[in-house]
Amino acid sequence: IGVAVAVEDGLITPVIRAANTKSVGQISREVRELAERARARKLKPEEYTGATFSISNLGMFGIDEFTAVINPPEAAILAVGAMQPKPVVRDGEVVVRQLMRVTMSCDHRVIDGATGAKFLQTLKKILENPLYLLA
Repeated sequence: IGVAVAVEDGLITPVIRAANTKSVGQISREVRELAERARARKLKPEEYTGATFSISNLGMFGIDEFTAVINPPEAAILAVGAMQPKPVVRDGEVVVRQLMRVTMSCDHRVIDGATGAKFLQTLKKILENPLYLLA
């Protein structure tokens, strides 16, 4: 999994290898460490090549929603926007909730739209109910 990191003169995407075998805590620590090393320009080439899927987060800049461009030869990229308070209807009442917009760009030679939609449905379910990660 590639994680886009802004650096002084552009962008670099360090890679979390074998993410499916790591805990959320392990991934979080690794992302922080790789991002720090990326900003210090201390990454080795093998640490920023080989991703098949990337995540780009512009939420820290107050961007609600954006479309990220796939980094070839990757299959997809997830674009994560800022958490924002928004009015929503719950049980017939308008209430304010924190919402976050997420979009995904896919190379349709690898991932068709239905598969991408199922991925986003699962991601939404997990983000709304993080305890699913413990199951």
